[in-house]
Amino acid sequence: MQITRRVPAEWEEQRAVLLSFPHKYSDWSDDLNSVLSVFVRMAQAIAYKDAVYIVCDNATEIKSLFCSTNNMSFIEIPTNDTWCRDYGVISIVEDGMTKLLDFTFDGWGGKFKADLDNSVNIALFKKGYFGGTSLETIDLVLEGGSIESDGAGTILTTSECLCNPNRNGGLSKDEVENKLKEHLGATRILWLDHGYLAGDDTDSHIDTLARFVNENTIAYVQCSDKNDEHYDELSKMEEQLKTFKTVSGESYTLAPLPMASAIFDSNGNRLGATYANFLITNHALLYPTYGIKEDSKAKECFEALFPNLEIIPINCQRLIEQGGSLHCSTMQIYK
Repeated sequence: MQITRRVPAEWEEQRAVLLSFPHKYSDWSDDLNSVLSVFVRMAQAIAYKDAVYIVCDNATEIKSLFCSTNNMSFIEIPTNDTWCRDYGVISIVEDGMTKLLDFTFDGWGGKFKADLDNSVNIALFKKGYFGGTSLETIDLVLEGGSIESDGAGTILTTSECLCNPNRNGGLSKDEVENKLKEHLGATRILWLDHGYLAGDDTDSHIDTLARFVNENTIAYVQCSDKNDEHYDELSKMEEQLKTFKTVSGESYTLAPLPMASAIFDSNGNRLGATYANFLITNHALLYPTYGIKEDSKAKECFEALFPNLEIIPINCQRLIEQGGSLHCSTMQIYK
């Protein structure tokens, strides 16, 4: 009998959402309290109706930040950083049963230390937080933020990331496709060859640029300002998205998200603010805000795209100072 597997879409039923809280030994040590408040807000928004697994260095201290810890589990595991989207387990469904995959995380091509982050999944498994769900460790660098699934066998990704020489020695598209078919059960790969964000360390993760909203709809960052440095690349990305077809052979419904106004750090470097870094949970849609004029337009977009979910803003201006945003800070675990 042939084994069939697939990656669930983010809107399918989840068991829990994983968060890794910042600590004094992470890159947030300069002003830890200000970033902890963002993570507390995220955890509270999810835990209102869904389970949250909080990886942290000191459970007692982190618990004290909450008025209520209902639906929250605090798990002491050492980490390098907070971006569990990229080192957390990737869930698949194999012959109707959920299975968890533990890919290699190397700090986005060796840019940052990642030895502790790369051990989180095995630690969670040994502590019993995955219940009876099996965990398979795979000797392949693959980050959760680099792939998008429609739940029906289609993987959306970028060639800049998955074919980058700093990942797996630089695989060709054909080699990457064979790996994604083998491990994720992908039946087809949609490659974006254009699009980037200034201030992004991930080599153009797909979750900063374009996301499946349902099997037939892709939300994406649209840049209409010809004076913006992203205009050419994001326009080319938009044109390529228009050529993509659904499984049934129809053009996707494309839902543009606003391009965030330029935000700079204290050294004048542009930060990677993006509204594509939203999170779908069982009962809510969490989206990043940055204290800029486009926040209200983004809210309108999400209200139209997710009419049956509660729409919850999370101010992520502090997160982009370290190169990530809301989706980068979370990983869903499926039932």
